[in-house]
Amino acid sequence: MVFMFFGKKTKNPTKYYNKNSVLLLNRDRLKTYQRINLTMEHIFKDLKVVELASVLAGPAVGLFFAELGAEVIKIENKKTGGDVTRTWRLPSEDKTASVSAYYCAINWNKEVHFLDLSTQEGKDAVYELVKEADVVVANYKKQSAKKLGMDYERLKTMRPDLIYANISGFGEESERVAFDVVLQAESGFMYMNGQPESPPTKMPVALIDVLAAHQLKEGILVALLQRYKTGKGAHVSVSLLEAAVASLANQATNWLMGKHIPQRMGSLHPNIAPYGELFETKDEKLLILSIGSDRQFLALCTCLDRPDLLANAGYKTNIERVKNRLVLAEELRASFKNLASKDILERCHQQFVPIGQVRNMQEVFEQPSAEQMILEETIDGLSTKRVRTAAFKIEG
Repeated sequence: MVFMFFGKKTKNPTKYYNKNSVLLLNRDRLKTYQRINLTMEHIFKDLKVVELASVLAGPAVGLFFAELGAEVIKIENKKTGGDVTRTWRLPSEDKTASVSAYYCAINWNKEVHFLDLSTQEGKDAVYELVKEADVVVANYKKQSAKKLGMDYERLKTMRPDLIYANISGFGEESERVAFDVVLQAESGFMYMNGQPESPPTKMPVALIDVLAAHQLKEGILVALLQRYKTGKGAHVSVSLLEAAVASLANQATNWLMGKHIPQRMGSLHPNIAPYGELFETKDEKLLILSIGSDRQFLALCTCLDRPDLLANAGYKTNIERVKNRLVLAEELRASFKNLASKDILERCHQQFVPIGQVRNMQEVFEQPSAEQMILEETIDGLSTKRVRTAAFKIEG
């Protein structure tokens, strides 16, 4: 029998076995070699994660590993009735249910333990779990972690090769309270977001939490890879602020290099046109364009049967289109208004024109690719659904 271990074929898996760094073989069952299953649900089948985090960012990290087959044990505060998001219900939700839709969004296939970490009994229960854990995910402030006895220095005495991953708001030395909307404001996202005539506006998803979760996942994966090479654990940390600033992309460089302070433009793009403008069709659907090249603009004009736009010197290049974007948008709106959405979408797709339909949430999940991302689970008798966060596929 041939085994695949860390990308290498071998008939003797003990050659690559490290007693302090095991992912695919259980440390207590080396006697029984098992063929590695590379399906998504089994990638981390022997990984144990203890989730001490609450709300969204930390639990989203736990969800990621649960989706890939890890055993995820979620610790919730017994004194307060568990994770606070259990109570974050819509008015239409069942008030007697033990969980909310919000809670279900980032909790799936986890083993939940209700513990009081202010008691020695609660601490000891976590310590026993940590002894067998590969990863701990937390979102403590530094002093809070030490007070509870849940800091890295304490936990690594129980498991020296432990990967301890912590999310903070403004850095581990800061004691500031941090919620996503505060970070959207502090990181510049709110200032840029909204219509020109509107005040700064938060995004409808806790995007900074999501971005920080992705950063922490990446850090954990790098730390695990390092552990497989060296046998050593690590303290991985990211702040919501750093994750947000790291995601400013071109808006950051527009300031850093051009001293341009991005203003609220709705869905428009400061460097490209037509990009982000909305166009209503004959059947009252809203479509959006993202024309990134002269070739795509030519294809768009062909689909709309508007050769006159191609002949206009004011639309010849992207620079000219950005200068004249308002007039150009009105020209395009006149054409879209006379066309059915299905027809123009098909034409544009055939010509590789970047165009999309603005969909509400119901319409989103009418798409087969979105529907197949739904994960279901029954929690305390309640049928729950959420979207999987591991959107990638691994084959081979």
